[in-house]
Amino acid sequence: MVESRAGGTFGAYLALAGAQARAQTTYRASFLLDLVGNVGATVFDVVAVLVIYGVTRELGGFTLRETLVMVGLSSSAFAVADLLVGNIERLPTHVRTGLFDAVLLRPLGALPQLLLMNLPLRKVSRGLFGVGVLVVALTSAGIDWTPARVALAVLAPLAGVVFFGSLFVATATVSFWWVDSGELANSVTYGGRDFTTYPVTVFDGWFRAAFAYGLGFAFVSYQPALALLGRADPLGLPSWAGWAAPGVALVAVAVAAAAWRTGIRHYRSTGS
Repeated sequence: MVESRAGGTFGAYLALAGAQARAQTTYRASFLLDLVGNVGATVFDVVAVLVIYGVTRELGGFTLRETLVMVGLSSSAFAVADLLVGNIERLPTHVRTGLFDAVLLRPLGALPQLLLMNLPLRKVSRGLFGVGVLVVALTSAGIDWTPARVALAVLAPLAGVVFFGSLFVATATVSFWWVDSGELANSVTYGGRDFTTYPVTVFDGWFRAAFAYGLGFAFVSYQPALALLGRADPLGLPSWAGWAAPGVALVAVAVAAAAWRTGIRHYRSTGS
């Protein structure tokens, strides 16, 4: 009975995803243009780094090839998380208009429904480009490959996806208390993406401490890149910090889950 109910729920989610896919690909020319246009954000991240290295040989003590490993880890993780979870950014609008009431009335999980509503398939191209940047960066960085580093090259981007996905959910839940919280959420999510694009050594003081280690952004790209490159941390952290990305991602999941459950309990219906 339980298995049948679980299968029915999973089938309902697949139906929602399928309906979104059919709706968005009906007009193929428009969809293809959206795919091409959405690559731009990640392209600009890479171009910005290349422009900086056009006037300097090192940035924060790192060469272009070393920094591109961080860019690849960051851009691939963020782009995939934005594709899978970024749709939660619409939550403030759903709360304001009362649509979230209808979501809660359906016999399905509220969070999966929100993620599947208007699923942004146009962002697939951004994710593929980000993964491509990572592959090129890893193959050109002169890494001394070992089985452990191969495993880290796979686990670190996945942990980054989980981390950024958790961040999307956690920041979106602020709208249960403050409906106009979108700009605040974007400053953390998109600001975090920009932060992880560069070595944390280019930042200083409380800002680096807060973003890199207080919020955990250093474990998205900087610390894993150090472990892959075989470099000691200029900031003095031990070598095992480069392998901590999966653990940090799990902590982020726990925080996001707690924030979501608290927000759902706090939510008061609009009466619509």
